[in-house]
This record gives sequence, structure tokens and C-alpha cells, in this order.
Amino acid sequence: MNKRNFALAIVALLIGIFLVNLFQDQQEKKAKEEAAQLAEESMDLSNAKQGLTKGDKAPDFELTTLSGENVKLSDYKGKKVILNFWATWCPPCKAEMPHMETYYEKNAQKENVEILAVNLTSMDDGQDKVQEFADGYDLTFPILLDIDGDIGEEYRAFTIPTTYMIDTNGQIQHKIVGPMNEDMMAEMVSGMN
Repeated sequence: MNKRNFALAIVALLIGIFLVNLFQDQQEKKAKEEAAQLAEESMDLSNAKQGLTKGDKAPDFELTTLSGENVKLSDYKGKKVILNFWATWCPPCKAEMPHMETYYEKNAQKENVEILAVNLTSMDDGQDKVQEFADGYDLTFPILLDIDGDIGEEYRAFTIPTTYMIDTNGQIQHKIVGPMNEDMMAEMVSGMN
């Protein structure tokens, strides 16, 4: 009986070791599958975050200006468009606004260019604050209100300011993340058709 119990104990131990190994193998396999799926999802997410790039057709949209006028991007086909996404609380946005206004005053007519400054109103302090900001900087180019945040999301304006340079055919020629100055705008616009 002693030998039998010993043999049963050995068999039970072997079965236990087998089951533990089988369970560990299953856990490792599951972990590898999850890691592969996460890697695939992060690749998809990084591609999505990249958003629009040079040569892409700029998606059309319609937004309302501070003065209540409805404006579509397609209204400006045949013009070069500087499409700028910004917010009143953003220090780099504040830094580039005087440059944009000066560039606009000097070059809008002769360079056939329009600046459309899309305020990410869904992330900002409301329309009154945007109006106060525009008045404080004496901005004369159109300020569009992205109240729901849909356009900023479509253009992947997650870091602001983000600016797209769009040519006369409605194609994106440049994407700039961060503030611009007059010289940058002039150089980029002059290279577009």
C-alpha cells in the first residue's frame, strides 16, 4: 500500500506539474496576443494622429465667424489659404497673432492669400473671450468658431497652434505645429501655386 500511495502521489505530482505548465503556456500565449494587438492598435493610432499631410485634399467644412457669417473652406478655392487652429489661452498662439495680422495686412491682396483662424471654441472660454482677444490684437482676418471641436479633430489640431498651408487647388502643401512668424508665412506661401 505504501508503494501504491507513493506511486499515486508521484502521478498526482506529475499531473499537477503538467497542468501548471499548461496554464502558464496559455497565459504566455494570451499575453503575447494582447501585446501584439496593442502594438497594432498603437500603430493605427499613431497613423491617425499624424492626420493630414502634404498632397492631401483639405477637407471642406463650414463654420460661423465672430460676426455671424457662415464660411466654407471651399469658398476660398482659387486662393492660397493659411488655415490656423488656435485658442485664446495658448501662449504660442498669442505670440504668432501679431505676425499673422502684419503678414495679412501686407500680403493678402498681392499674394492672393486668405488667413482663416479657427478658434477651438470647444476648448476655449467662450465666444465673448474670443471676441475680446480678436479686438485686443486688432485682427482683421476671419475668425471662425469651432464650437463643437469637430473641425479641429478632423484636422488633428491636438497641439496648438497648428497651421495648414493650402494651395489654390485645395491641397495641403505644409503642416506647421507651433507658432509662425511673417518670414515663415511668406516663404511657405510663395512656394505654393
